[in-house]
Amino acid sequence: MTATPRLPAHLAERAAAISLLALDVDGVMTDGSLLFSANGDEIKAFNILDGLGMKQAMAAGIDIAVITGRHSPLTERRMNDLGIGTLLQGREDKLVALQEISGERQIAPDRIAYMGDDLPDLAAIRYAGLGVTVPNGHWFVRQHADYCTTAVGGAGAVRELTDLLLAARGSLDTELSRWLEINP
Repeated sequence: MTATPRLPAHLAERAAAISLLALDVDGVMTDGSLLFSANGDEIKAFNILDGLGMKQAMAAGIDIAVITGRHSPLTERRMNDLGIGTLLQGREDKLVALQEISGERQIAPDRIAYMGDDLPDLAAIRYAGLGVTVPNGHWFVRQHADYCTTAVGGAGAVRELTDLLLAARGSLDTELSRWLEINP
């Protein structure tokens, strides 16, 4: 079985060393739209593919942290549902937040992947050993990221990245084969 897509060779080695995946929310886990009901309640749509990808990454030993500039009880609920313990909300200083996590866990930048889509994410993308963005991200961010997913934010982009990280470790084919055994 061959896992697709694959990272370019010069990035695959970096991806294999990742032990922390840090993610933005709006524009990465969602399509970036801010939706409100008539009563003013916020509505968010998270992609289920991303959720399973994050669970698979965590099961493979990749820690997940989420850093977002907004405060949202919906984001908190989704991260709780996924078992993600590190959620920093209201943090527009993404680099500082990422450095705090890195320092607390004693993880070197080259062992971190960061995925964001807009200018507040740029410094964190450049700091991380693997800086990733999405095709619907800001053009300037795309120019400075190491990799741009083919899937847009909110439509499986996080899953694409987690698959790439698992493939770089050589464990994606095993993970996919496991699902064939469960569902013959």
